[in-house]
Amino acid sequence: MRVLLINGSPRKSGNTATAFSVLEKRLIENGINTERFQIESGLFRGCISCGGCRRTNRCVFKDDMCNQLIEKILEADGIVIGSPVYFAGPNGCLCALLDRAFYATCTYSQLFKGKPAAAFVTCEWTGGTSALDRLHRYFVPSQMPVISSNDYTVFTAKSIRDNDKRAIEILETLADNMAEFLNKQ
Repeated sequence: MRVLLINGSPRKSGNTATAFSVLEKRLIENGINTERFQIESGLFRGCISCGGCRRTNRCVFKDDMCNQLIEKILEADGIVIGSPVYFAGPNGCLCALLDRAFYATCTYSQLFKGKPAAAFVTCEWTGGTSALDRLHRYFVPSQMPVISSNDYTVFTAKSIRDNDKRAIEILETLADNMAEFLNKQ
């Protein structure tokens, strides 16, 4: 079993990456392999609704990571998306990438159907629940079971930097729930 960890932050060692380290450690303790997918900093175009993905289930634009992400999700047994919060939403580059990846694979077919998915966000102060809701909205119409924890998976930067006991517990519970779901398959 392998879970793809999609880091939606352009900072490879920021708060989102630190939270992923806690999650990854616990998944490995549960016998689940992980693979990290780091979005690159750069330009990501949004979906232009051209319909070119209708026949191929892949985006017609091949100059960024979108089709690579699709392949990685298809190869994985489950996914976790993490993002920093910018103005009460996930990173815009991540959303542009996810919009295209999910549109190409789940609008005309359901390639991710049944694949468990989870999300978390890291924020400085506020806007976390609306950002988390946005990420969950990719999973539901794609018929992906949403894996939850024992509380909302919204973490302040301070809780991540300080290794806050409650933040660690929520991340570890998320990992445990993902592992339990996968092991029942």
